[in-house]
Amino acid sequence: MDLIEIEKATVLVVDDTPDNLSLMSGLLKEHYRVKVASNGDKALRIAAATPAPDLILLDIMMPDMDGYEVCRRLKLDAATRDIPIIFLTARSETEDEEKGLALGAVDYITKPISPPIVLARVQTHLNLKASADFLRSKSDFLEQEVARRTLEIMAIQDVTILAMASLAETRDSDTGNHIRRTQFYVKALAEKLRSHPRFAAYLTDYTIGMLFKSAPLHDIGKVGIPDRILLKPGRFEAHEFEIMKTHTTLGRDAIAHAEEALGTRVEFLSMAKEIAYSHQEKWDGSGYPEGLAGDTIPVSARLMALADVYDALISRRVYKEGMPHEKAVSIILEGRGSHFDPDVVDAFAEIQEEFRAIALRYADSDLDMARKTDCQLISGMGAAPR
Repeated sequence: MDLIEIEKATVLVVDDTPDNLSLMSGLLKEHYRVKVASNGDKALRIAAATPAPDLILLDIMMPDMDGYEVCRRLKLDAATRDIPIIFLTARSETEDEEKGLALGAVDYITKPISPPIVLARVQTHLNLKASADFLRSKSDFLEQEVARRTLEIMAIQDVTILAMASLAETRDSDTGNHIRRTQFYVKALAEKLRSHPRFAAYLTDYTIGMLFKSAPLHDIGKVGIPDRILLKPGRFEAHEFEIMKTHTTLGRDAIAHAEEALGTRVEFLSMAKEIAYSHQEKWDGSGYPEGLAGDTIPVSARLMALADVYDALISRRVYKEGMPHEKAVSIILEGRGSHFDPDVVDAFAEIQEEFRAIALRYADSDLDMARKTDCQLISGMGAAPR
């Protein structure tokens, strides 16, 4: 790059001697915009202004604030630390040069100056700065692009999850708000338990985020349950209940198939498989599909188990009104150590008002229930009370 290509660059000259300022201005003004400062304070103000100088020629021996201190302050400020500094001084000792370079200066020119050397070194360091600025700008752009693409991918994931979950929701008496409520119940429980010795290592910020993302897929397997079973009025026969219980395996297998199709392991899908498959397990081993007990049940499924039962108790259905919050809490507490992990129940008891608030925030409206009824009638499902 020649001088004419960087003619718009701005050089700040800092020197307490007027003759030196005049000399340097005369030498540089043909090629650059030149700003001058007769002391350190003024130099710092000019450097911090917009636009900032592209390069600083800095004298060392100045009263009040010497060039070393000016350099140190410039390098501490994020707005000025990337401006190249060339020390221009009568000091010629090696120690002086070492000190200046250690503070972050890019070069060291001794007085009396040689005009060709000054011009050559200024040009060299402006060229280097232009290259560094270009690379920094490109890096910033790439970081922003990666962040944008990451947000896009996350949005696509979230939309896909909710679409899949909503498909399952159309098959039974739950409304779409059930998905939102259970997401927030699980998150609330996880955040309450994150400092508990039994759960602290597992419930990190990342894991809690994955739990929130995965929770809507807990009943995805219901898509595979025949209408005559899923929407049957009254209680199931024993063989019908066995079919109903397969929704956990169907859900896990559907998610596993999706993961296999991607050809790579996806963290939130792995957690979604746990939740879909094991959220009907019980602490005492009386649940399904495997009859797991205690800590052999994944943490994610233990949290979902409580969230799902609470929501089933307090929520309106097309065939019933919701149970009062207090009664639902009582039932959950009765299940401590049998249906639910005792520590999870204790956490729930402490934040039960947060559960109530979530239920109210995402409550099913009359319109929600009417749409659900219409959807089932149109589909020929005709849901009735169990």
